[in-house]
Amino acid sequence: MFIAMNRFTVPAENAAAFEQLWLNRDSRLKELPGFVQFHMLKGPEEDGARLYASHTVWETEDDFRNWTRSQQFRDAHTQAGEKRKLHSGAPRFEGFTAIQEILAGEG
Repeated sequence: MFIAMNRFTVPAENAAAFEQLWLNRDSRLKELPGFVQFHMLKGPEEDGARLYASHTVWETEDDFRNWTRSQQFRDAHTQAGEKRKLHSGAPRFEGFTAIQEILAGEG
């Protein structure tokens, strides 16, 4: 399992518009081999800014890399310039390979 995350620092006055941008977007992630799930996470507000993180789970890192080279990826990021107006700086990418997984009901 591979988890791809992007962190966004959003000025508090842009938080509602940032959320609507994500909630109303046309996601095509389900079309990609290896896609497992996506979450947009809303974090704490501190010093007039709110932290958000996109959290995408893939079967493998290769599946994630293939997505970054896909037409679906290009289509999803055609309006990336508009998102930058809503958050401060560049998103911070973090990629993780799972070394352990514990599921509810196992045991």
